[in-house]
Amino acid sequence: MRIIRHIPSRVLFNTIFVSVNILMASTRCSLSRSVQPILKRPPFSSSPRFAPKALLKSYPCPLWSSSFSFCLQTLHHSTSPYLSSSSSSFSSCSSFSPPSMASSFTVDDSIGSNPLLQDFDFPPFDIVEAKHVRPGIRALLKKVESDLDELEKTVEPSWPKLVQPLEKIVDRLTVVWGMVNHLKAVKDSAELRAAIEEVQPEKVKFQLRLGQSKPIYNAFKAIKESPDWQSLSEARKRIVDAQIKEAVLNGVSLEDDKREQFNKIQQELERLSHKFSENVLDATKKFEKLVTDKKEIDGLPATALGLAAQTAVSKGHENATAENGPWMITLDAPIFISVMQHARNRALREEVYRAYITRASSGDLDNTPIINQILKLRLEKAKLLNYNNYAEISMATKMATVDKAEELLEKIRSASWDAAVQGIMLNLVYFWLKRLPIFRSLIYHMNHFPQCLSI
Repeated sequence: MRIIRHIPSRVLFNTIFVSVNILMASTRCSLSRSVQPILKRPPFSSSPRFAPKALLKSYPCPLWSSSFSFCLQTLHHSTSPYLSSSSSSFSSCSSFSPPSMASSFTVDDSIGSNPLLQDFDFPPFDIVEAKHVRPGIRALLKKVESDLDELEKTVEPSWPKLVQPLEKIVDRLTVVWGMVNHLKAVKDSAELRAAIEEVQPEKVKFQLRLGQSKPIYNAFKAIKESPDWQSLSEARKRIVDAQIKEAVLNGVSLEDDKREQFNKIQQELERLSHKFSENVLDATKKFEKLVTDKKEIDGLPATALGLAAQTAVSKGHENATAENGPWMITLDAPIFISVMQHARNRALREEVYRAYITRASSGDLDNTPIINQILKLRLEKAKLLNYNNYAEISMATKMATVDKAEELLEKIRSASWDAAVQGIMLNLVYFWLKRLPIFRSLIYHMNHFPQCLSI
C-alpha cells in the first residue's frame, strides 16, 4: 500500500499504531469484560435529602462489573420462591461479596483499611492514594492466588464449579487494577507511577499463571467434549470456546522452555506498553498555548472558555477569567474537542490537531523505538504460538480475518486515494505559490479589487 510522501512516515506510523491498538483492545474477547470504572461517589454531606438513608436500597451489584448481568440473575434466583435451593446456591451477587474483601486481609490495620480492598458498589476514587497501591495490589494478588489454588484443586467441568468462581477471581483483580490505572490517567503523579510500575510485573505474573492453568484449561475442554455441550446456550458455548482459545494464546500448550520465553516476552510487552502510555500522557500535558486575544478562540462555548481560563489560573495566570482571559489551550480531551468542534480559527484548529496527532513522536518522549521493539516482540510471540504474524493472533479471537481486514483497507484506500492526493497537491501548490511576490500581489488585488476579475 502506497503512503503519501508528504506526510512524515514516523508521524503516520505512530498514528496508525495507536489506532490499531485501540481497535484491538476494544475487540479482544475474554471472560472478564470489566469496564475501567469512571464513576465517583456523589457527596451526601450537604443536604439530608441526599443522605444514604433517604435513598432506595440498590442491588449489591457493581454496575461497572463484568459480573453485573450474572449478579442480577442470581439475585433474582435467590429471592424467588418458585426456584429450588440448588438454583440459588451461588447467591453472591457482587464480585466483592461476603465474606468481604476487607475481612480476608487481617495482616494489619493498614491492609484492612486500604480502600482498594474494601467492599464498594462504586469505586472510591476520592480516597484512593498512591500509598494504597503497593500494599493493596499485593494483598489482593495474594488473595486471588489463594482462590486460584483452591479452584485448581476443586475444579469440575461444570458452570458452578468452574466459570462462576473463575469469573469472580478475574473480575476482582480487573476492577481494582482498572481503578488504579484510571486514576493514573486522570490524576497522574510520580508517586502513583512508581507504585504501579513496581507491582505491575507481579500482576502480569499472576495473569500468566491464570492464563496457563492446565486444570482450568482441561476443565473447559471437558465441558466442550461432554454430552451436555449441545444443551448449553449459544452464549455459554461462546464463553467456553473463547476461554479455550485464550488459554492457547496465553501459552498453555507450550513446552517449558518456550513457555518461559513466552512469559519473558509478555512481561516486556507490558512494560513497553506502560512506557508508551506514559510518553503519550506526558506529551499531552506538555503542549500549552496561551491565548490573550479572544478573537483567536472565537466560537468556543462558555464552558470551554471557563475551563481554559481555569487552566491558565493553575499555570500561574491568577487573573485569568472566562470573559477576559487569558486562556490556556491544552490537548486534554475537554479543551481539545471543544477547539476542534467549535473554534472558527482554522489556524488554531490545525495547530492543535497537528500537536495532538504527533504526540510522543520526537524528542525525549519519542515512542518510535518503543513501537519498533513492540513489533519485534509481537512477531517473536506469534512465532512461538505457530502464527505467521501478530495480526493472525489478533484476528484469532475476532469474527474477521486478516484477509478480510486487508480487503477492507484496500477498498478504503482505492476509494479515497485520488481525492486525497489531489487535495494534498493543491495545498502544496498554494503553499509554495503564496510565497512568491507576484502571487501575493495577485491575491491582494483579488481580495481588495474584485472588479479586476472581470478584466
